[in-house]
Amino acid sequence: MNKYLYVTGFAMMVMACRVGKDYSRPAVNLPSAYNGATTDTNNIAAVPLAAFIKDDALQQLVDSALHRNFDLRVAVQHIATAAASLKTARQGNLPDVNLPVTANRTWYSKNSLNGSLANQFASNSYIDDYNAGLSLNWEVISWGKISRLKEAALADYLQTAEASRAVQTSVISEVAQGYYNLLMLDTQKEVALKNIQLADSTLTMMQLQYNSGLVTNLALEQTAAQLRTAQALVPQIEQQIRIQENALKLLTGEMPGNISRGNLRALQADTIPAAGVPVQLLQYRPDVHAAELAVQAANARAGVAAAALYPALTITASLGANSFTPDKWFNLPGSLYKTLGAGITQPVFQRGKLKADLEIARIAVETSTIGFQRSVVTAVQEVSNALATIEKLKAQYAFVNQRVAHLQRATNNANLLFQNGMANYLEVITAQSNALQSELELATIKRDQLNAVIALYRALGGGWK
Repeated sequence: MNKYLYVTGFAMMVMACRVGKDYSRPAVNLPSAYNGATTDTNNIAAVPLAAFIKDDALQQLVDSALHRNFDLRVAVQHIATAAASLKTARQGNLPDVNLPVTANRTWYSKNSLNGSLANQFASNSYIDDYNAGLSLNWEVISWGKISRLKEAALADYLQTAEASRAVQTSVISEVAQGYYNLLMLDTQKEVALKNIQLADSTLTMMQLQYNSGLVTNLALEQTAAQLRTAQALVPQIEQQIRIQENALKLLTGEMPGNISRGNLRALQADTIPAAGVPVQLLQYRPDVHAAELAVQAANARAGVAAAALYPALTITASLGANSFTPDKWFNLPGSLYKTLGAGITQPVFQRGKLKADLEIARIAVETSTIGFQRSVVTAVQEVSNALATIEKLKAQYAFVNQRVAHLQRATNNANLLFQNGMANYLEVITAQSNALQSELELATIKRDQLNAVIALYRALGGGWK
């Protein structure tokens, strides 16, 4: 018994020994600032979602999506699965304990030793064996394999949680961009209806001029065509509104229906939010976190593959009752048995499988490292693109807004000049058409500005807190 205690004590001393490399974050070369941005550490990613979204109707949509979105609900189930795997891995240091209960009857040959003993002692041609007891199997020296498995399971669990956060930021972005697109369509519909009224008034004026012989039938027909162009926009926009409303309902996990919303003109979109510095992406971006955790999990599994090359010490023990007749099975202590053993297993030849597993695991570490580095570069690129988009759309909106003002004045002047015989009908139609297109474009740019701010918020890692 003392020998077993010595072996166990020695095992406990080396249980903490681990092979393989401990994890350290792969090197990433992050710039000190984004292109054209300052090194100010203020970052909208740190702003909670409820404070970032100012529109109450949009906030309600986002809240509904966070509770009922199908992709988010699936992500939660993935987290539950990973949590169950982590719970199992955390018990890896405990021994396996089983309770086997068996009853066997074996008929032996009369010419065999067991057969002759059966006839001699039991006057039967068979031997019964009844067994019940506890068996224990404990791998006490694994060179860190169990702790590496726990490390990998924890990284997998955290990676799943980060992936869920990434899904959440994506859903928030999709809801916000769909909502802003809906506001743009509402504004474009208003513009189309206003132009219908204007074109209808122009057609009435043309009809009077035609009746008086001041304009030709060509002018009347082209003015009527201009009216129909504006009228055709309305059902087209209404179709897009219905489709966008249904898409938003799907994101919120609901059946198709109407969406309550505000007004595009009431939203502010001409400010450039604070983006912080690139190193903050490692703190806020959930997909970057997930990519790094994939490296950590792969590194831990490489340690498991390395530990498989070393000898493993296993302790076995059993305690129970055994008898060859049922009536004496639980006749204690006569039927009581106990065993205690220890063994060391050193892999010798497995057709190169263990070395191949280690090589594959090391390649997986390098592959996941490349994935992590790519995720960092992609994150910096997305933020830089969003900042450039916000900046250039601001300038573009200012120019188009000025153009709209000029064209609106040109339309009014053309109508007045036409009424006084100082302009022809083509100038009136052209001014109205240009004003219509410019107002539609202005609404589109305003939508793009709002979407760019949301894209920047997501690219910086905001929205999951």
